[in-house]
Amino acid sequence: MLKISPWKGVVRFGKQGKLSPRYIGPYKIIERVGEVAYKLELPEELQGIHNTFHVSNLRKCLADESTEVTLKDIKVDKTLSYIEQAEAITDRKVRKLRNKEISLVKVQWKHHRGLEATWELEKNMRLKYPHLFA
Repeated sequence: MLKISPWKGVVRFGKQGKLSPRYIGPYKIIERVGEVAYKLELPEELQGIHNTFHVSNLRKCLADESTEVTLKDIKVDKTLSYIEQAEAITDRKVRKLRNKEISLVKVQWKHHRGLEATWELEKNMRLKYPHLFA
């Protein structure tokens, strides 16, 4: 499986490392190139990408097909990056500090399981995803 990662700072509001990268695939290995690289058989959608990858960008494919994310579900650019998309608001809370209150919402992200929902600032989410608050 081939590693892709969300754009840092675009939707995540500058927070890094909160959501782990996803893998797409599986793709067939054509040949081994050197000691730490493999050449993959890529589909038509990824023809603009070089087909040789370092082993750090690959993951052994597991038999569980429910974890597979296809290219049809997400849009991947030539740098193998995609933008995370919020799917639903699942919870709200207000954090009280000494002099102010901060409104937070729990966001369920597309292509992530329930345990990977994250708390985000409500004002930022209202700006980026107003349709979730209607």
